[in-house]
Amino acid sequence: MLCEVVQRFVGGDYGLAEGVAGVAPVSPETAEHIRDSIADYGATLLELPEETWQTSVAQWQGSFWDVLVDLWTEEEGQSDLVLQGRITESASGIRFAIHMVYVP
Repeated sequence: MLCEVVQRFVGGDYGLAEGVAGVAPVSPETAEHIRDSIADYGATLLELPEETWQTSVAQWQGSFWDVLVDLWTEEEGQSDLVLQGRITESASGIRFAIHMVYVP
């Protein structure tokens, strides 16, 4: 799911127009912020390599997981950019809500 989200970002689909299974819809405002953050960073986003999972983090907050996924670029490999969101669990399954892409 997270790999597919980043794959869509790499292709310029910041609003996940066709949807991604298990991912909440992205508002136009959030999509614009993601696009601007990546453009302002000034590097070419790459799909997530396996190494991403060695440094990305998730922290349980009592009713959800707060997630920071390290993003990678062509120019520098692991970048300072992260994808931040929230994973919730329910009887219908796991749901990821994207909050932003930024440099912490």
